[in-house]
Amino acid sequence: MRAGSRAEYVEPLIPQDAPGAGRVILRDGRTALLRSVDGMDDRLRAFVRRETGDVRLQRLFGVEDGADGSGARTLLGVFQGDRDEHGLIAVGGWFQSDLSKPSAEVGFLVRKDKRGLGLGTILLEQLALMALRRGLDFFTATVDPDNCEMLQVFQDSGFEIKTEEKGAPLRLGFAIRPNRRSVEGAERRERIATVASLRPFFQPKSVAVIGASRNPDAIGRRIFEYLLMNRFEGPVYPVNPSARVVGSVPAYPSVSALPEKVDLAVIAVPRDAVIPTVEECGRAGVRAVVVITAGFAETGAEGRAMQAQLIETARGYGMRVVGPNCLGLLNAYPKIRLNASFSPIFPPYGPVSMSSQSGALGIAILQYAAEMGLGMSNFVSVGNKADVSGNDLLEYWEEDPNTGLILLYLESFGNPRRFSRIARRVGRKKPVLVVKSGRTEVGHRAAGSHTAALAANETMVDALFEQAGVIRADTLEEMFDIAALLAYQPLPAGKRIAVVTNAGGPGILAADVLAGMGLSLPETSPELQKRLGEVLPATASRRNPIDMIASATADQYRRVLEEILASPEYDAVIVIFLPVGLTATEEVAQNITDALGTMRDRGILKPVATVLMGQSVPAALRVGDMLIPNYRFPEGAARALARAYRYAVWRATPEGIIPDFDDLDVDRARALIKEQLAAGASWLDPGTIADLFTCFGLPWAGGRVAATPEEAAALAREIGFPVVVKMVSRTLLHKSEWGGVVLGLTDGEAVRAACQGIRERLAQAGRENELDGFLVQPMIQGGVELMVGVTTDPQFGPLIAFGLGGIYVEVLRDVVFRVTPLTDRGAREMVRGIRGYRLLEGYRGHAAADIPAVEDLLLRLSRMVEELPEVVELDLNPVMALEPGRGCRIVDARVRVARASR
Repeated sequence: MRAGSRAEYVEPLIPQDAPGAGRVILRDGRTALLRSVDGMDDRLRAFVRRETGDVRLQRLFGVEDGADGSGARTLLGVFQGDRDEHGLIAVGGWFQSDLSKPSAEVGFLVRKDKRGLGLGTILLEQLALMALRRGLDFFTATVDPDNCEMLQVFQDSGFEIKTEEKGAPLRLGFAIRPNRRSVEGAERRERIATVASLRPFFQPKSVAVIGASRNPDAIGRRIFEYLLMNRFEGPVYPVNPSARVVGSVPAYPSVSALPEKVDLAVIAVPRDAVIPTVEECGRAGVRAVVVITAGFAETGAEGRAMQAQLIETARGYGMRVVGPNCLGLLNAYPKIRLNASFSPIFPPYGPVSMSSQSGALGIAILQYAAEMGLGMSNFVSVGNKADVSGNDLLEYWEEDPNTGLILLYLESFGNPRRFSRIARRVGRKKPVLVVKSGRTEVGHRAAGSHTAALAANETMVDALFEQAGVIRADTLEEMFDIAALLAYQPLPAGKRIAVVTNAGGPGILAADVLAGMGLSLPETSPELQKRLGEVLPATASRRNPIDMIASATADQYRRVLEEILASPEYDAVIVIFLPVGLTATEEVAQNITDALGTMRDRGILKPVATVLMGQSVPAALRVGDMLIPNYRFPEGAARALARAYRYAVWRATPEGIIPDFDDLDVDRARALIKEQLAAGASWLDPGTIADLFTCFGLPWAGGRVAATPEEAAALAREIGFPVVVKMVSRTLLHKSEWGGVVLGLTDGEAVRAACQGIRERLAQAGRENELDGFLVQPMIQGGVELMVGVTTDPQFGPLIAFGLGGIYVEVLRDVVFRVTPLTDRGAREMVRGIRGYRLLEGYRGHAAADIPAVEDLLLRLSRMVEELPEVVELDLNPVMALEPGRGCRIVDARVRVARASR
């Protein structure tokens, strides 16, 4: 890292919805609505005056007559219940009296009966995020010394609080730039609240089924019966206004008529009755609802409007919602045994928890898991994800002691950047395994840059998963193949794999997949070969794969497996058996189990996958409480082991940091972009690009723009020969297509002729009026041509690309992608991830490149596009990576700006 950097830049908290709007979760698990409020609103005035007589707060919130209106003010309210004055439970705001200074005064007011639920902290976090986006970086606050609750809010914020004025009242001040303590504290508080909000779904003391019918084929009736059949450990109440009894159990006409408040209500009523039913649940004190009913956002505009009303109604009462349009959920933990779904399959209990966005696949998924013997803790069909999402469930399962492996079937992302942050944290403790269907539209078909053209539909998803340590499976079958290994087996300590087989062909198939996915099959040592020779016949191959030949006995399988597992030469084993001789598959399976049991007693635990072909073979072998997965074919076992190893490497590698730089001029850069947008610019001109890059310390090669060939020749003499001449055009983006780049010009006449040639070529095509001038730059000698680029997706944010440059970028497509913000680890992996990395190290006499300078460029560019969301597309091509110590230079650049959509 070059001079101009310091330890770490901390990414701000990513809220569940937009900053200053949407859902918030209180400490007790109930939800509330956050939105902007107006100081002139009579409801706010009444709330503030009722809750406090403090004139300072009344002025801060703008409700006091004569309050200063000359500055900038932001006010946020938190609502529960009806959207009237009585629904307002807290308000917070900041007021900037001097617009020339990046500071503001902040304050909060929480309704007396709602204190202690974290509302002050939530408001402070949200207000700080909004202030940062407005260019503020400092808050002050005036607090009475005896206001312990508010002092605790500031203390818990993680910001470094300083007392500016002592006495009564206290005057506090603090920088609101996020730091590791403030962000980790906010994420911890959010996780605690999320877990509390979801606990009524998975650990309810009682359940109501609204729509429990006397018709045995109705979904509501099936849900009610499955709750009873699977022995839920709590009362289950059928709610049906038209029946006194459902399935021999007394029914109730409404939720409000139940003999107790229930934690969970499962709603299976006609669509038009759902919202009134949710309203009734809220009034009756229900904590959580599962809406099975379909016909909402998946059906079109009318359905989306009804879904929005449904969620607003639920949040007004502090309830969480799974669905609508879902299968339901279950918890197989023996002390709960909750099947709040219409799935007839209740899986065996185990360490796997899964969320599926497809309800239709839910039953098939549960059936397949049961056939594999894969035990499940929780299963949730999230349906339309109107409220509870995969992000929420990740946070719940992160803290759930009964969950050791998390599976997600996703069709879309709600907040992918937040998903990445949560998954990255969860993945350090528990594997997260995902099948992602569908495609994200990034507008690459109309792209104006190489980067956008190269960013295929799933590029962003792959990059996000790679960075977050998420294991991606291509199919549900592959997901469960990998899950069967991860659920019960230890992670491989290394990539050295032994393949034990009684047939050469399957062993070779496994070896090919392992080698192709980056694992190794080292040959057995002479010492190990000698020990194997005492077990196997002379005709057997004792190398790796270890081919015991068709006559191998069950006892030989046991003894060979014990030798391999005991050897320090291997980190994992694939055992393959084909019934080609007289040995029975069941006997081999038993001897493998015996060998693993012996090794376990000796404290030797290594991952083992079996491929036992034949009849009556279980889906997994059991060794005590550990399952050994059995695969149909060797390729499946090899892929699962390779995925497990890759995850183990990610988990063992220290997480990188986002470096901070103390030589950035972010304010100047923002002003530049604002000026360009005001002038109607899209693609920036070279002069603006040079100024922008200077603000972020990006190594621009320099150069100046001339209006005529004669001016270009004069500029070249000032710069010094040799020079490069390039056409400048805001509409003709690919210069090489027009012969718009001329290299190695050594005198003024050559420069003038090059410029004239460019103009004539454009004139012949009728495009001369699109020529804006000529860029004259010094000729960069030597180095490796690279390409660095950015394209932006409204959901994912910026995607940064790195690869070989020049004309090779689209021919060879040797490009690596990452989603910003980029860490120092991510920058290293990007540079080393291209196939052409050997060129950067120095190859066949070609000089090595200044790799630290390339990494520094990537990190600075990542910071630039994070700070400037208006930069939506960018190409640096080529970037010349010079010899070590000489840095790198951006020779050509295109930058497109637009109004920020993120």
